[in-house]
Amino acid sequence: MSEQEFTLQDLTRILLDGAGADESVDLDGNILDTDFEVLGYESLALLETGGRIEREFGIELDDEVFTDNTTPRALVAAVNAQLARLASA
Repeated sequence: MSEQEFTLQDLTRILLDGAGADESVDLDGNILDTDFEVLGYESLALLETGGRIEREFGIELDDEVFTDNTTPRALVAAVNAQLARLASA
């Protein structure tokens, strides 16, 4: 099985598709270490994002992934860790 990679571009695309964006937020800027709440994404938007990530990448994510990883950098790393576990299984 080839290893997939989840990128910041994947995350921003999925966030925009699922929940849109606050007009005051530039998702193309340096957002890696900005909390999702500051970016305008509350828990419901993140759950929707999680569902889209799961469907697109064929993985399952615990709800804690979104409470423990509050920035795009942390979430991308958590998703890639799950993808690596899946690839090595």
